Amino acid sequence: MLLAVVVFCILAVLAHTVAYFTFDVTITRAVQTFNVGWFAALIYALSWIGFAPQGWVIAGVVFLFLYASGLKWETVVAFVSLIGSSVLGVGIKLVVDRPRPSADLVNVLSQLKDYSFPSGHVLFFTTFFGFLLFLTYTLLKHSWWRTSLLIVLGSLVALIGLSRIYEGQHWASDVIAAYLLGSVWLGLSILAYRWGKPRFFVDQPVAAETPA
Repeated sequence: MLLAVVVFCILAVLAHTVAYFTFDVTITRAVQTFNVGWFAALIYALSWIGFAPQGWVIAGVVFLFLYASGLKWETVVAFVSLIGSSVLGVGIKLVVDRPRPSADLVNVLSQLKDYSFPSGHVLFFTTFFGFLLFLTYTLLKHSWWRTSLLIVLGSLVALIGLSRIYEGQHWASDVIAAYLLGSVWLGLSILAYRWGKPRFFVDQPVAAETPA
């Protein structure tokens, strides 16, 4: 986690200095050469999930499901983690002040008006779907649908970065930084989850914990 923080800080300082790196343009152009219909549709669908309002609606439905299932502490941590990562991401965007990729350099699906570094989509998917991946792995019994859910959640996290590059709305360095920041935030969320559950939510109806 410390290494991820250090690398992220270096990228943030550099991103504040330059609009893009040479490898950013190279990677984007290489990714955008893959013009297959089903791949493009998948990529566009992934990015669509991360935009408002649908991203917040999906998160809200998940929160309600977790709470209704009796997973109260899981709901609290998932909610606080998502809000915290969103605020953190927006704050860093404003500080780094990096422009979005230019249509003069790569293909841009649609020009967004906010800043580019780090990728908000990747940060959202890594922290939110990453935490759901953790809950699925730790709370559900071994079964084919548990395995299927792990594959789906893992694929969402893995592919969203490629999606943002493919659409020309983020540079690869934006995506890498978001994965680093999201992984650190996810790790902290899991630590908070494990610390708090045996102290505050030992009597919840599902996945109860032995008191600390």
